Amino acid sequence: MRLLAAALLGLIPACQSDEAVAAYGGAGSTWTLVELDGAQFAQRATLAFGEDGQVSGQAPCNGFTFTNGVPYPWFETGPIAATKMACPNLEAETTFFTTLSAMTRVVIAEGRMVMANDEGGEMVFTRSE
Repeated sequence: MRLLAAALLGLIPACQSDEAVAAYGGAGSTWTLVELDGAQFAQRATLAFGEDGQVSGQAPCNGFTFTNGVPYPWFETGPIAATKMACPNLEAETTFFTTLSAMTRVVIAEGRMVMANDEGGEMVFTRSE
């Protein structure tokens, strides 16, 4: 069944603006990470969804961008481009990027955005703006 679902998802054209996370309540806001895998995330990390699947944000140390190339509610980071500044929070940043890259679904409702994957990973964000 997973192979069939994966094959069907492969037939979906690249993310168009009316199918992107931005069109389902993600746009016009900065989303701040508050929980990672059930634990409070003590560092500041944000996401913002733009047009045509563009995503940008601030990890605990560096700014980043990537393209989410699948339609809502699916999620994938694609290659992440990030600045390379050193800071005391590099461990939290590595955890943030590793977990974000593993997310496969996103749901936005009532000022919260929850990303998850089949392995039980979860990231909870709240709307900041």
